[in-house]
Amino acid sequence: MRPEPAIESLRAQIERIEGKSRRAKSVLPFGIAEMDSRLPGAGLARGALHEVAGGGNGAVDGAAAALFSAGIAARTTGKVLWCITRPDLFAPALAQAGLSSDRVVYLEAGDDKTILACMEEGLRHGGLGAVVAEIARLSMTASRRLQLAAEGSGTIAIALRRWRRHTEAADFGQPTAAVTRWRVSMLPSEPLPVPGVGRHRWLVELIRARAGESADFELEACDDTGCLALPADLVHRPASAEGWRRRASV
Repeated sequence: MRPEPAIESLRAQIERIEGKSRRAKSVLPFGIAEMDSRLPGAGLARGALHEVAGGGNGAVDGAAAALFSAGIAARTTGKVLWCITRPDLFAPALAQAGLSSDRVVYLEAGDDKTILACMEEGLRHGGLGAVVAEIARLSMTASRRLQLAAEGSGTIAIALRRWRRHTEAADFGQPTAAVTRWRVSMLPSEPLPVPGVGRHRWLVELIRARAGESADFELEACDDTGCLALPADLVHRPASAEGWRRRASV
């Protein structure tokens, strides 16, 4: 039975109030069933704000978190705006994670306030595949503005949380409007039968997912297409095996 016109009108008003759009409902799958199954819609929501931070020493240097973010941005279509506070981003490393330099527009600013303003402007502009920004502090008010801007344009927004000292990283636990929150830590690389360094491995923790489940995954780092992979020695391990996927405790 078709709903009454008054009910349809009410639903449309509620969607407008909540800032929902058809673009915001589409997703960017990781292509790993174990990860996608933990996310609403079986993928990373487009038109939404996501937080990414490094674990351990990565909270300061942000290398693994930046490459994880680059892999996500690489799998979008269009230019990518990357806002930085320190000129230490290594473009060739981003290219190895699938994000070529000709797709990236870099913007350097001196403080969080300017970074947040530039990130919001980039999101409202539309036409970008993703907007990534290094941010130390992210308030609920600022995150709501970014979330609304992302919903309006359908662009993926990534707040790359990075701090100058470990004591500041406690801010990562404060509530924000981000749809997901991730933490990426380095693990020993894949062993090789000859001397050398194999493909990097990460512990990727999905700390929070709105309407989804928390979990963590041991994964091979992004390849030159931006794709993650399950390590070969873990592919056939039972899903409950320790060290492959564990429910996050935070």
